[in-house]
Amino acid sequence: MRAAMVRIAIYDMDKTITRAPTWTRFLVAGARARAPWRLALLPLAGLIALGHPLRLLDRARLKRVTQRLMLGSRLSAGEVAALVEAFAETIDADAVMAEARARIAADRAAGYRLVLATASYRYYAEAIARRLGFEAVVATDVRRDEGGDVLSGVAGENCYGPAKRRMVEAWLAGEGIYRAGAHIRFYSDHVSDAPMLEAADEPFVVNPHPPLRRLAAERGWPVLDWT
Repeated sequence: MRAAMVRIAIYDMDKTITRAPTWTRFLVAGARARAPWRLALLPLAGLIALGHPLRLLDRARLKRVTQRLMLGSRLSAGEVAALVEAFAETIDADAVMAEARARIAADRAAGYRLVLATASYRYYAEAIARRLGFEAVVATDVRRDEGGDVLSGVAGENCYGPAKRRMVEAWLAGEGIYRAGAHIRFYSDHVSDAPMLEAADEPFVVNPHPPLRRLAAERGWPVLDWT
């Protein structure tokens, strides 16, 4: 007998589920909780962030530098656990778009496995995912020491662009799911996720910025406008 098709709904997080990016908000929340004096460094973090569009530093290095600036070079496992749970609670309370929440619930009711695939760090994305009912998370990992303390910097690949597709494919393989035996929906707001949108059986473009809106029009991808 032919095995049943596995149905999977994969969501990007920032500006697909949440109204705004989460990284800066996490840095501010963490600085406020750990060392409020670091909030004075936020304008400097903003200036450093300008280096990315100018191609002076890549996204992985930007994460490393801004985390070190706003949170310090090391966070204990206990500190991280407390920070991410408090942060996930605030995101769940005021940052998740109502239509995203409804779509997640509808996909779950239709029998889709829910996967969050995000360039955000796993250590806080997992806490948000749990609150929203996701079964799995594919995300950027952070450097840790042998004791589990969080260091600044990306471990492995930054889960962005083509790397996100590779990491999703690795997750599927780890779950023993053959691509031919899976029906995949993918939701994203950003053109960097074009590799995943192209790989999906059902690509959905959510509140797209202009480059993705143009690509969606060319490819005939459905556009969802959420608030």
